Amino acid sequence: MTASDIDHIINHLSLKKSRRRWRWLAVILGLIALFAIFASLGGDGTPAKDHIARLRIDGLITGDQQSLDLLRDVAKDDHAKAVILRIDSPGGTTAGSEALYEEIRKVSEKKPVVAVMDTVAASGGYIAALATDHVVARGNTITGSIGVIFSFPEVSRLLNTVGITMEEIKSGELKAEPSPYKPVSEKARAHAMDMVQDGFRWFKGLVAERRKLAAAKVDQLSDGRVFTGRQAKAEGLIDELGGEDVAVKWLQAERKLPEALEVLDWKPPKPFAERVLGASTGHSLLEALGLGSLSDVAARAKLDGMLVLWHPAQ
Repeated sequence: MTASDIDHIINHLSLKKSRRRWRWLAVILGLIALFAIFASLGGDGTPAKDHIARLRIDGLITGDQQSLDLLRDVAKDDHAKAVILRIDSPGGTTAGSEALYEEIRKVSEKKPVVAVMDTVAASGGYIAALATDHVVARGNTITGSIGVIFSFPEVSRLLNTVGITMEEIKSGELKAEPSPYKPVSEKARAHAMDMVQDGFRWFKGLVAERRKLAAAKVDQLSDGRVFTGRQAKAEGLIDELGGEDVAVKWLQAERKLPEALEVLDWKPPKPFAERVLGASTGHSLLEALGLGSLSDVAARAKLDGMLVLWHPAQ
């Protein structure tokens, strides 16, 4: 073996050792970065310093468990001194809106909660706002839509056209009624209306109780119409006009929160694939095709039961 060969071997070993050192250094730096992130957020991903928590209620309200769990977590967190709910929702299911309302009220028993309405906070979105201690909306926010709807398809004429008849054997006259396969009977229609009116009375009761309005006034406002933020303020359906800065000022003035508190986002945990890729694969594909709105349409199409939803056809 020549001196040149020995030098080559030494250089090769030295290079391997150098690469190994750089790899270990990269691993250590990565661990330090992760530790710094978790230190700033707290071990469970929530902010580890005193703050005002910002939670978002977007899209259709279904009472999903992630949203309810997030509200429970913020209620228990001593670092979250107050909560701002940013609402941008046309509503959703009546039962889901009820579950969300009850969970927000539980938070309010432990710390102040303010609603800030964005573009739309109607029907079930307005129910969420009713659960808070103070309601703020933009002048052009769409809100209100106090009412309940129970919708279903009826395709009997289409089936007759193609010569299809659906036979049903059922235990009672109102089982699986109203049915999409035949015109609605008067008895089924009357029963569905009883359900709608029961939910409607519950909704109006929330408005009267939370907004301190007389029953006659609530009846006048509860024909299903929507209001701008300015109109809602004039009718007593909200408290103030403005944005998040107005909500923060109210918390400071009325609940004596320190001015130094930051408003920090709280978000439900994302699935692993979404954390890595930044969005769900299906949603990303629709967005790439310019069809992102179809995901919301598909979600609305799956809604069953009684709804507190503004503009369900869109």
